[in-house]
Amino acid sequence: QENEIKLLTAEIERLKNFGCLGISPSLEGLRDENAKLKYRLNFLRKSLQEERSKTAKSMININSCLQEVFGAAIQAAYPDLENPPLVVTPSQQPKFGDYQCNSAMGITQILLKTKEQKVSPREIAEKITKNIPANECIEKVEIAGPGFINVHLRKDFVSKQLSSLLMNGVQPPAVGKRKKVVVDFSSPNIAKEMHVGHLRSTIIGESMCRLFEFAGYDVLRLNHLGDWGTQFGMLIAHLQDKFPDYLTVSPPIGDLQAFYKESKRRFDTEEEFKKRAYQCVVLLQSKNPDFIKAWELICDVSRKEFQKIYNCLDITLIERGESFYQEMMKDIVKEFEDKGFVQVDDGRKIVFVPGFPVPLTIMKSDGGYTYDTSDLAALRHRLREEKADILIYVVDSGQSVHLQTVFAAGQMIGWYDPKVTRVTHAAFGVVLGEDKKKFKTRSGDTVRLIDLLEEGLKRAMDKLKDKERDKVLTAEELRAAQTSVAFGCIKYADLSHNRLNDYVFSFDKMLDDRGNTAAYLLYAFTRIRAIARLANIDEEMLRKAAREEVLVLDHEKEWKLGKCILRFPEILQKILEDLLLHTLCDYLYELATTFTEFYDNCYCVEKDRQSGQIVKVNMWRLLLCEATAMIMAKGFDILGIKPVQRM
Repeated sequence: QENEIKLLTAEIERLKNFGCLGISPSLEGLRDENAKLKYRLNFLRKSLQEERSKTAKSMININSCLQEVFGAAIQAAYPDLENPPLVVTPSQQPKFGDYQCNSAMGITQILLKTKEQKVSPREIAEKITKNIPANECIEKVEIAGPGFINVHLRKDFVSKQLSSLLMNGVQPPAVGKRKKVVVDFSSPNIAKEMHVGHLRSTIIGESMCRLFEFAGYDVLRLNHLGDWGTQFGMLIAHLQDKFPDYLTVSPPIGDLQAFYKESKRRFDTEEEFKKRAYQCVVLLQSKNPDFIKAWELICDVSRKEFQKIYNCLDITLIERGESFYQEMMKDIVKEFEDKGFVQVDDGRKIVFVPGFPVPLTIMKSDGGYTYDTSDLAALRHRLREEKADILIYVVDSGQSVHLQTVFAAGQMIGWYDPKVTRVTHAAFGVVLGEDKKKFKTRSGDTVRLIDLLEEGLKRAMDKLKDKERDKVLTAEELRAAQTSVAFGCIKYADLSHNRLNDYVFSFDKMLDDRGNTAAYLLYAFTRIRAIARLANIDEEMLRKAAREEVLVLDHEKEWKLGKCILRFPEILQKILEDLLLHTLCDYLYELATTFTEFYDNCYCVEKDRQSGQIVKVNMWRLLLCEATAMIMAKGFDILGIKPVQRM
């Protein structure tokens, strides 16, 4: 029996290495140690089986596979080197193979610096290639120039991966343990309208959430509304004057923006009103029920306006504004005081964070709290209560120093270790008008987001009518195409630019159906989807073909398209790391143009020139069309773009 226990324990240790120790069922009912181990072993085996079946369906990241192969080869060739450079990239030209390993140059430098050995990169490349382990993906390697290793993939490997994609659908790449991700985005202010500045945070944040959800993470989407603070004093005081019976009759505040401006004007010009506004703040903060009711009324009016925009853009958020963290502020101040981080400056309680010149003010001289306090409270709650492994703030670049200071304060006080928990500011630049200045209306006001979306709808319809689509589409199809193009183009124009840069907002450019725009990609997608339909091939026939047909990739354009399709997982993996979504847009554009090259050179459906009758359907090529459309559809889904069947 002891021997059996030893064997089981060894087996459990072996299985542990697969990282499959999940949350196990309770073992309390099993008294006998041997029975416990057997139970545990069965649980682990089942867990490992499930993990393997999930991984078997995952799309293979070819770049990662090659990195593993070359990592092993470098380790075998140079076992003494610690963390040698591992550089594998897709080749830019077909004559250099499909991928390149460019590690030899880096290793040359390391050998020279650490061991004073002068070895040519070519010699190193030769040694690496001799140590490449057996694998399923590489057909052959060649050394070019000073030491580039050109990698040629096996055709049967690529063909097999494409068949797997067609049978299993677009599956996420395997990313290991399921982590909790909290994304803070959109975050408009109550009583102020959403403007073009909120557009970027809303669109970028939504897309990031969709990507992490697709990759299998547990995502919490938070809307950190500006729903608390001194401005509510003047809004409540104005509400009492304008709608004295607000407690019994719901006040008809139609235009909250105008209401806000009126109360602000009174606050700036009427001393008596200003005093009353301050009293209202005190009563609100002390949770007086009448004042809480007034606050809720104002918040509800704003909420309805925000929701109209979220519905248009298909945005999902959980509201958790500044008010949510009010009760936690006292504890934040106490925790920083207890740990000796607080200094008093002219009555204010401030915290200096090493490396940051401006301190955080966690309590004002009048005893009130600040944005610094609420941001610290939010950070702590997300780390401790939500147990976030990854925390992403999608906020404009102007807040960079403030957020970095808050994050550093969280590290300083011991809330998280950056080696374990990833806390990131996904910053973005401003939206510019075509004059390259901040995007404003002609009168110099900030552009209201709802006006922008309505203008997009109008322009999309004009564009569709210019193309005479109203003559071939039903009224319902035309409306679907209008919203798909309008909102798709606005989102894509933003996401296709590197978020770190400012970008120029231009309806003319974004609605152009040439070049890297949503209009071009949506048209390309509907054309690809129509190929099988026009050849009278339905989904069931495609599914049957996917199981039975071998995807022949003999033509250079078939080969190019097949490889491009399979780069999808490595594109997603890169974005999960750097959070730069324009990479996905660039990839979708490259996929669409690569497909066009393939379609122009390879007949999918052959027709009789005289009669136009279908003579032959090349099924493996239709499967390539289907695989392209599947990847594009998933890419659109991550970007929040809704394609239509007919356009």
